[in-house]
Amino acid sequence: MDQEWTSLQTESWNQTIPDLGTLTSLEIVRIMNAADATVAPAVEAVLPEIAQAIDVTVERFREGGRLFYVGAGTSGRLGILDAAECPPTFNTPPEMVQAVIAGGTEAIFRAREGAEDNRVQAGADLEALGVEAGDVVVGISASGSTPYVMGALQWAKAHGVLAISVSCNPNPDVAPMSDITIAINTGPEVLMGSTRLKAGTAQKMVLNMLSTGSMVGLGKTYRNLMVDMRPTNRKLKARSVRIVALAADVGLDQARQLLEAGGGDTKVAIAMALLGTTAQEARARLKSSGGQLGRL
Repeated sequence: MDQEWTSLQTESWNQTIPDLGTLTSLEIVRIMNAADATVAPAVEAVLPEIAQAIDVTVERFREGGRLFYVGAGTSGRLGILDAAECPPTFNTPPEMVQAVIAGGTEAIFRAREGAEDNRVQAGADLEALGVEAGDVVVGISASGSTPYVMGALQWAKAHGVLAISVSCNPNPDVAPMSDITIAINTGPEVLMGSTRLKAGTAQKMVLNMLSTGSMVGLGKTYRNLMVDMRPTNRKLKARSVRIVALAADVGLDQARQLLEAGGGDTKVAIAMALLGTTAQEARARLKSSGGQLGRL
């Protein structure tokens, strides 16, 4: 058992780092900052795998499939964060991107470390959510050996669900049960085993890419603007006006008029301006183009 963990870089002790307890706060943050600077290059090394994951996820989305993030502890919370941001950013229904954390809702706010060892529960949790063939399960595990995540991926493979793993060790245990393996070599942490640090940052970067790239593929952006976002507060309403103005190359006053005529729908307002047509016609054209402004 000891050999199992000591072989993992995410669990290794980096003895090149001075004793943090003997350093000033400035020295500590400089060391942490230098360590963090190694994360982006580590992610860069697995960009082909991330791109592959995006492509297959877009295919599943287009066929009505859903995306489920599964993780324990920090990894599970990162999945929850990414899933929660999709509806306001891309106007997706809540069920389109979901997150499952070992230990359930209580584990979001208070650690339930033992829950990650329950391999069987993962499949039960996915089954309870109605996960089925055509969906995508992304198992997130810094070590690449979390039993709960491994159980989720095994269950997914057995039920015809696309299985993708995101981990932070070379040759992770989750690889054999993954259709796509995203293994980021982040190395030992500044604080041994504290994978909320470099490993957590790397996982967040990958999830950012996966969700954003997938939504771009679905046409939920236009000219790098969030044209499908929900303007639900003052800041977002002001952003919506600016998005219409930029996308349609019109002034702010005209953008406001377009939004009002389009019932507050940013994408409809832009389509009206681009096509020089009514809101009704703009909606019809958007429907025929699969909601993609670039294909009007």
